Amino acid sequence: MQLSVIILNYNVRYFLEACLRSVQSAIAEIDAEIIVIDNNSPDNSCDMMRNTFPTIQLIANTENVGFAKANNQGVKVAKGEYVCILNPDTIVAEDTFTQILQFAKSKENVGSIGCKLVDGSGTFLPESKRNIPTPMVSVKKIFGSKNAGYYSDLNENETGKIDILVGAFMLMKKSVYQTVNGFDEDYFMYGEDIDLSYKIKKAGFQNYYYGKTSVIHYKGESTLKDKTYAKRFYGAMQLFYKKHFKRNILYDIAVTLGAKLIPLVSKSENDMKKQVNKCIIITDSATHFEEIQAVYNQKNCVKVENLDHLFRQIENKNYTEIILDNHFIETKTIIQLFEKQLGYYKILPKNSTFILGSDSSKNRGEVRLLCKSK
Repeated sequence: MQLSVIILNYNVRYFLEACLRSVQSAIAEIDAEIIVIDNNSPDNSCDMMRNTFPTIQLIANTENVGFAKANNQGVKVAKGEYVCILNPDTIVAEDTFTQILQFAKSKENVGSIGCKLVDGSGTFLPESKRNIPTPMVSVKKIFGSKNAGYYSDLNENETGKIDILVGAFMLMKKSVYQTVNGFDEDYFMYGEDIDLSYKIKKAGFQNYYYGKTSVIHYKGESTLKDKTYAKRFYGAMQLFYKKHFKRNILYDIAVTLGAKLIPLVSKSENDMKKQVNKCIIITDSATHFEEIQAVYNQKNCVKVENLDHLFRQIENKNYTEIILDNHFIETKTIIQLFEKQLGYYKILPKNSTFILGSDSSKNRGEVRLLCKSK
């Protein structure tokens, strides 16, 4: 088997379903499998998996064992030569895995490969490509320096060598993962991807950023930015320094202060007070149009079957919601439209009864159930 896609889920039932729909399309021409590990989600994620995706392997944990241990569970049973660690709040294009596997095979001594990630508004996520977060770099970042050197200078659309990748999407040979003993289970949540990337580099492999394919990472679903996040993240960074860098009292004090002070000043973004005056529904289905239109009640809804007409319909992107029917428009094109940042975006995934999206990478996304037409 060529590829195993490992997805760790916790309490994001609808985003997981949308993710799986996209992954199924992306591996249609690949000898591949999907493995979902659920960390005892309180929603009905596992019921959804058993009813909607009965052929996908599900590991249902009876407790939340954390990011590292759960992904290690998945990789242990994976049959693929390559494994891809993938977040459940992502949407991949139809050719994402094909492109990156081809790239992987073209390189010698390749470690882990990441790709271009954009959030639900189409904004590029700079953590897609990072430098080694040395203590000094992290101290500068903690205290707000815009030139901390935390992110790589590699252009977001280019491909090249990179040090640190983000755990939302990491593809590598299973043998590489095993060589460095996978994710370090001393981490519970956050920092594991930095640690794994650094271990791969220290083992003599080269990590890469592949900027020719984009993946949507809603991000707020799995990394809600609040005081708890800040406390856990900087705590994880303290653990990273203890493992990989010589002790330095000044760095220890600075990082410790950061871990204690940042949670006190960190604030989650308030839900955006958006005003939607117009809904553009891109579909060729009269039924889907009616179902989506019903969700928006009194809103001015327009049906568009030609992408050229889409641009003519947008008067003010700050007041426009764009709903993309994945039955009609392929995922790769949807992601390309996200990157144009034409308005607020929602997706109707294939064979699903809901639309979803997110207008901020720092807050929960939005799920709207469809009222089925009679």
